[in-house]
Amino acid sequence: MLIRKNVVVPAILMTFLLGLAYTGSLTTGVQTVFTASLVAAGELFSIFLIIAVMSALLQGLESIGANKQMIQPIGKVMVNGPISYLIIALVTYMISLFFWPTPAVPLVGALLLPVAIRAGLPPLAGAAAIVLAGQGMALSSDYMIQIAPMLSATAAGVDVQAVADQALILSLITGITALLLAYLFFRRQIKPKDDHHLEKWMKGRQQEAKEVITTWKSKLFAILVPLCFFAVVSYMLYTAFFTDLALEGGAGAALVGGLALLLLLLTSFVYQPKNVFDSVSDHLVDGFLFAFRAMGPVIPIAGFFFLGSSDFSSAILQTDTSPAFLFELVTAGQHFIPESGGWTAFGILLIGMVTGLDGSGFSGLPLTGALAGALGPVSGIDPVTLAAIGQMGAIWVGGGTLIAWSSLVAVAGVSKVPAQEIVRVCFIPVMIGLLLSTLFALWFF
Repeated sequence: MLIRKNVVVPAILMTFLLGLAYTGSLTTGVQTVFTASLVAAGELFSIFLIIAVMSALLQGLESIGANKQMIQPIGKVMVNGPISYLIIALVTYMISLFFWPTPAVPLVGALLLPVAIRAGLPPLAGAAAIVLAGQGMALSSDYMIQIAPMLSATAAGVDVQAVADQALILSLITGITALLLAYLFFRRQIKPKDDHHLEKWMKGRQQEAKEVITTWKSKLFAILVPLCFFAVVSYMLYTAFFTDLALEGGAGAALVGGLALLLLLLTSFVYQPKNVFDSVSDHLVDGFLFAFRAMGPVIPIAGFFFLGSSDFSSAILQTDTSPAFLFELVTAGQHFIPESGGWTAFGILLIGMVTGLDGSGFSGLPLTGALAGALGPVSGIDPVTLAAIGQMGAIWVGGGTLIAWSSLVAVAGVSKVPAQEIVRVCFIPVMIGLLLSTLFALWFF
């Protein structure tokens, strides 16, 4: 990935060799190539589905010209590329902080990204803003839901709130640094505001929309769709603060996806009642085609790294045992970390990053937390700080900023940008951000 090469072929070959080496069976090694992709597809299908549904809804809105009508009011605020970049990052961060990035991506992608592109922001820059603010800055602290701090703190034997507080500060340092550096990379690519940017991004499907853009149907849905999504966000906020039924992650994405399907039905029925059965089916087919086109190369790559996790390895290898190759690799090398503060902090950060390679981000937190509790006393660093540093490494990588087989593919889908391109753009800003936040932790905590 660092030399800008596609990693599908190496992933497939190494999946075969790993299956062959572990089982000693040529037949099982060949089967492992298929089962790894099958398991990965099952785990990632929810992302496929949300991409397909939101793409289908956007096509439905475009068919009646509601897409341009919908973005006109927001366009009054997002007047240029820099402001659009800032607004996308802030909105993504706030939604992701309360509900995790999964439901935030389709909302921001459907409502704000087209406006930002028309304002002159490159699609890749918009995708980077969503990834860095959501999958990175918001998820790495997980300050509101606090599942990540709980996993880290429990394994380290320290207070959950203490880990959450330090993780919030480190996530902001990393995130703000990465967002600023990414913006500096894109600043010369930002163009003046022009409708042609949006038309090019939508691949020239605007002619039909222009013919009906002033009808009452387009105006109706330009108001109805944002209101519906605003109602969903309001309901999720209500459940988060006033009930025990907080909707995050998969539940929030299911609510957004279900609403999108119902809106697609309503849009098609209002536009052409006699053709509603065919038009809805056509939009969904096109949505799934786009989702699989965007996600297809990710499947074998994800399968290879899922093979390194004990949660999936037994299903892939078709064995009764569940080897944890990634964790075993870290455990085998942890004794090489010198018992000094700086080396220990960066060692925990590196271990967290390695465990994040399985595309989860959360699966490695018990390991980094346990190491933080064990290495803290001998290194002279507070285990709370080490646990927060390990959490940064695991989630910034596995949560979806530095690998293309995580939830980052959802951002790639809605922004119509290759996932590996987003990874390449985010790599240096994120690494510098993690370096600065770790140094900050050593000096001030």
